[in-house]
Amino acid sequence: MSFSVQDKDVVVAGGGRSGVAASELLIARGARVTLSDPAAFPEADRLRLLGVNVEIGPHRQELFTGADLVVLSPGVPPHQPAIEAARRAGVTVIGEVELASRWLAGRVIAITGTKGKSTTTTLTARMLEEAGFAVTAGGNLGTALSAQVPASRPDSVHVVEVSSFQLENTDSFHPWISVLVNLSPDHLDRHASFEEYARAKARIFANQLATDWAVINADDPASLALARGIRARRFDFALDSRLVNGVGLLEGDIVRRDDGLAVPLMPVSSVRLPGRHLLGDVLAAAAVGCVAGVPPSAMRRAVERFRGLEHALESVAEINGVRFINDSKATNIASARRSLESFESGIVAIMGGRFKGGRFEDLRDAIAARATGIIAIGEAAPLVSAALGDLVPVRRAASMPEAVDAAFDLAPANGVVLLAPACSSFDMFKDYADRGRAFKSAVERLVQSRNR
Repeated sequence: MSFSVQDKDVVVAGGGRSGVAASELLIARGARVTLSDPAAFPEADRLRLLGVNVEIGPHRQELFTGADLVVLSPGVPPHQPAIEAARRAGVTVIGEVELASRWLAGRVIAITGTKGKSTTTTLTARMLEEAGFAVTAGGNLGTALSAQVPASRPDSVHVVEVSSFQLENTDSFHPWISVLVNLSPDHLDRHASFEEYARAKARIFANQLATDWAVINADDPASLALARGIRARRFDFALDSRLVNGVGLLEGDIVRRDDGLAVPLMPVSSVRLPGRHLLGDVLAAAAVGCVAGVPPSAMRRAVERFRGLEHALESVAEINGVRFINDSKATNIASARRSLESFESGIVAIMGGRFKGGRFEDLRDAIAARATGIIAIGEAAPLVSAALGDLVPVRRAASMPEAVDAAFDLAPANGVVLLAPACSSFDMFKDYADRGRAFKSAVERLVQSRNR
């Protein structure tokens, strides 16, 4: 039975990118749409012109309980009173990714994990494009999935980055290929426990069949545990583990293994990205490419042309031999650790923000081995100091320019000033990209002051 919202009353919660795209899609499909957001948002007037009723202010319980369907943007916590009341009233509550997936004509490659989703998603899409596939990429990264529906055709391949927030409100979402890049504690400011977070991630496998595929990080015990018992066929990737079927490394090459037989795909030297964890993301994308039928030559072209994403170990500048690296996307403890491990020594790390859970103590080995100082910012600055202050000097900064100046003062010759926050940005910035741009702006100001 096809899914229809014709003449239905649909409430969309959240006026961010996903909520706006969902509202546009629902209006086009004949629904009566109300978008509810506690605060004003830029697209409100344009949505009103399309026929969307926009309500600014606290979510009204009677609005939600009176709906035929409620669609949640990923930034909206699903256990708010109005949303819970809707469920109790028998109203179907789904997420924006679930909504969009019900109308996609093409196949879905869904990519999740705690760190590396965006790099893997982008590189996977570029490999497919090089091979001539009709590709759209987005989801949690870039274009919302709802905005991809109008152009979706049977030969389309939708490469979709999906977060735990998006997955937790799915029930029929069905990827052709699912990818679990890695799994470690994150978003514990919203999920009640790591187990709840992991269950949300596991939704990526829930509707896959034996004819589908799952690409799993075979080096990561938590990922392997989560994938245990899934129906989809496995084709894994690993930097260290020896695989029977999957993509790994062998004597300077990235290789595909089928029943243990290794076939070279490209030299490791084709990869232009810093950090061993980013090489892992390349292996994940290559594993998807193998499953999807991408020739090795197309994979190699995509990899050689890929210089990484903004805010992901992005090289910003060098002043008197000190490099400035923007890894604002390192928003949790595990990703900050990988960021630190990308450099041998001489790091002054800018860390802090709004704490999302985990233990800063898990960074002690990396800090002790590689760092000479820390600049602590934001709400989590006291936690950073308490966990790491006995290892290296920790200074506090009230702004990003102050943090950059202090880090440069602490940096040794040929050192690295590394923005690796291990926290969300919402105490000081709009999002991780806003934080990364503030870092780059502060570095540029420092460059200019040194050149006067």
